[in-house]
Amino acid sequence: MKVSVILGHPYKGSFNAAIAYIVTETLESNGHTVMFHDLYNEKFNPSIPPKELVCDVSDDELVTLHQREIREADGIIIIHPNWWGQPPAILKGWIDRVLRENVAYTFPVGDNGGGLPIGLLKAKAGIVFNTSNTPEIRENEIFGDPLQRIWKDCIFDFCGVAVFDRRMFRVVANSSAEQRADWFKEVKSVINKYFPANRVYNNEK
Repeated sequence: MKVSVILGHPYKGSFNAAIAYIVTETLESNGHTVMFHDLYNEKFNPSIPPKELVCDVSDDELVTLHQREIREADGIIIIHPNWWGQPPAILKGWIDRVLRENVAYTFPVGDNGGGLPIGLLKAKAGIVFNTSNTPEIRENEIFGDPLQRIWKDCIFDFCGVAVFDRRMFRVVANSSAEQRADWFKEVKSVINKYFPANRVYNNEK
């Protein structure tokens, strides 16, 4: 299978980058084709030009590459930190510019966009790995875990990806080497569950 892996973290030595390495290594070991993008490293421009906004066609070759790959992807994996309950700005811009109408979703004929969308992505699963320095109780009770709603309901379900899994690793700032090693094992386990080696895709949660 072709799997799109998107990393949204500016620091190459980050825990997010380490997660991305484990993800790509496991996918490749399982025989899958990995389409990996480090958004900061490739200097992805998150700002959508006015012309692109109104016509749904981009003159940016990198954007069109991402759009082509996301159409082809049998799986999508996103890796990013929790910043203010949201993805980093560069990743939000990636969503704005790549997951466009007629790329990731459409509407029935005659619908001006106010009705129910029709998801176009063929990906069999959407997986998100997040890191945070906010304790779980505070995240859930005070903030309501907005990243879960953003990725599961507002993005993947909207674009037709029904199978979703998300793992949050916290508190990273206080984590030990042993804790991080356990998190790496969890990342590998998730990848093996949804994108196993030489087996038919498993959509059981």
